[in-house]
Amino acid sequence: MTEQQVMILGTGPAGYTAAIYAARANLNPVVLEGDEPGGQLTLTTEVENFPGFPDGVMGPELMESMKKQAQRFGAKFIFGKAAAVDFSGSPFAVTADDGTTYHSRAVILATGATARLLEIPGESELIGHGVSTCATCDGFFFSGKRIIVVGGGDSAMEEATFLTRYANEVTIVHRRDTLRASKVMQDRARSNPKIKWILNATPIAVKGDGQKVQGLEVRHNDTDKTEVLSTEGLFVSIGHRPNTAFLNGQVNLDKVGYVQVPANTTATNIQGVFACGDVADPRYRQAITAAGTGCRAAMDAERWLEQQA
Repeated sequence: MTEQQVMILGTGPAGYTAAIYAARANLNPVVLEGDEPGGQLTLTTEVENFPGFPDGVMGPELMESMKKQAQRFGAKFIFGKAAAVDFSGSPFAVTADDGTTYHSRAVILATGATARLLEIPGESELIGHGVSTCATCDGFFFSGKRIIVVGGGDSAMEEATFLTRYANEVTIVHRRDTLRASKVMQDRARSNPKIKWILNATPIAVKGDGQKVQGLEVRHNDTDKTEVLSTEGLFVSIGHRPNTAFLNGQVNLDKVGYVQVPANTTATNIQGVFACGDVADPRYRQAITAAGTGCRAAMDAERWLEQQA
């Protein structure tokens, strides 16, 4: 393949929006879709908080619409994911997992982040059917219900507290007898009358009827006895893993692995390389914020290319 003006690594709301804007700017973007085209929203059911859909929209449907919109303006999509990059000189080199190497003057990183899962029986089968990794996205669906949040860090405390807006009862399950969360976040959760606690208990299986979650089986570490906790929803909040291993340290990352970009731009420390979406966002992780940074990344890339002409 000849040298490209812009390559976008990854899809989801960030990558697709970047492709739409780059294509409309006549940059003829080539998008390496990733091993999960459409990103995390392809694993969800109904999305109710994306503007423009008053009755909600299915996650896979929303992603497919974004892809078609980008294709309409000339974006080219290639199935596969980035296995390695070389940002040492221009044009940049991107090697896909099938061994093909592409060259591009600018690169937009939109590889996202992967929610860490418990990796226990029943979990993957019930994602989107009672198992969730995003309280902000799915909390509304559990109004008046009893739910469980698994985790012991700040994000788990924050999500449990947020979910009490909807649920009648939220139980925090953590495998240790102490929490990793900061004291202020612990105190906030402990002072909430809707939140209950089961500590020093290890989740071992998600129970359901194939259509919805019915319970979480745990092993109490002090007694080694097992128990099935009845629940109508399970929120796994044990962190996210940014998909940045393939970068091999060629752009600045924070201690967790998220790409670092200044607040007023999407530019990385490598001129001509930009980042958008969850790969550079450990805080918000929403479809709409990812789309917004995808727009910014495409515009930043366009302006940078103009300066190089």
